[in-house]
Amino acid sequence: MLGPGGNKTESPAVSAEFQHALMQQVMRTELIRVKALIGTTAILVVLILILHTIDPYAVEHLWHGRLKPTDLYSILIPFMLFELWVHVSISRYLRLDRDLPIYRRYLGALIETSMPTLALAMHIDSMGPVEALGFVVPLTYFIFIILSTLRLDFWLSTFTGFVAAAELFYMAMFYHRAGSADPAPDLYYHSVRSVMVLICGMLAGAVAVQLRRQFAASIMAATARDRVTNLFGQHVSPQVVARLMAEGTSTGSDIRRVAVMFVDFRSFTTGARTRSPQEVVDRLDGAFAVLVDILDRHGGIVNKFLGDGFLALFGAPLEAHDAAHQAVAAAREMLEANERINKGSGWPLRMGIGVHFGEVVAGNIGSPRRKEYTVIGDTVNFAARLEALNKDFNSQFLISQAVHDALGEECRDAVSLGEVTVRGYDQPVSVWRLG
Repeated sequence: MLGPGGNKTESPAVSAEFQHALMQQVMRTELIRVKALIGTTAILVVLILILHTIDPYAVEHLWHGRLKPTDLYSILIPFMLFELWVHVSISRYLRLDRDLPIYRRYLGALIETSMPTLALAMHIDSMGPVEALGFVVPLTYFIFIILSTLRLDFWLSTFTGFVAAAELFYMAMFYHRAGSADPAPDLYYHSVRSVMVLICGMLAGAVAVQLRRQFAASIMAATARDRVTNLFGQHVSPQVVARLMAEGTSTGSDIRRVAVMFVDFRSFTTGARTRSPQEVVDRLDGAFAVLVDILDRHGGIVNKFLGDGFLALFGAPLEAHDAAHQAVAAAREMLEANERINKGSGWPLRMGIGVHFGEVVAGNIGSPRRKEYTVIGDTVNFAARLEALNKDFNSQFLISQAVHDALGEECRDAVSLGEVTVRGYDQPVSVWRLG
């Protein structure tokens, strides 16, 4: 459906479904981010332990003998426990089908991004501000900035960059070892570095926006496709689904001139009694696969499967000016295909096809929880009666006078069966045989 300005608008149901799916996707990417932080922290813990075990003197020299691995563990271990708690919390909200409160996201970003600040304070106490600020710890802020893109939120990534920039600037300018005579820090030097950290946070936010848009586009397409599939059935071809998504589908009912086709396999139930259920399913699936493919190529859709038959439509839900021509061409090809299948099968099937052309009421019918697209009207009823007449005339393909008139010269091979009495109709009607 098109809204003001020619933009596509979604129904409230689709919009709510989209928002719900997007919320779930955002929370799943949050879980990925948390797992990455836990994994990175665990690797750091292991590497520090290995280095201290292999060469403890190198560790003492690196931190001037004033910092032990256990000191860093006092930050890393609680941080891992905090992230595990965040993971459990997000998973619980996901199971409850609820979104994580926004304040918890910002609080989590503040706590996480402050972890390098605590480590930096320990390094300054051990190494002095100049060496500590030039060492590896300030670089760990970028881990949190990069992973913040998985939050899929520009402002959260920017907030992460702001917290990192502000805390790094504070540590550089105002935090010093007790009783030390360290030189005065350079305001402009540290200001520029902190601004670059903030810019990185904003750039991460821009990436997050692009990721969110791509997720949103994918979810919107999948939601719309699922809605079309649920409405028109899984047997609708991908080409028809694409057209329905592009042109939009009406949620109300309207009058359409369509060609209605009923297809049935004669004496199928009798043949099924002597075969296993798997043989029955395989034979029917094989036949339907060929027939539905033919319908797709001729612009028809299967509206309903009816046991060993189906109802097909031409001209709905997508309009077609030559619906009757398409239906007859499809029926002819279906009969030829069935003959080819029978030659290679130990269970030959005889088809019965009835096609009528006229007006129907087409629309979405059902409960608020489950609707499906269908057609209602005398045209549908008469097409069903027409197909049933194949039993009386030992024929395979019957059309109505309306279809005959619509085809004109294209059905010169049609044989008139005269005025036929049809169950449920007071007056006899003209019936033609094809094939």
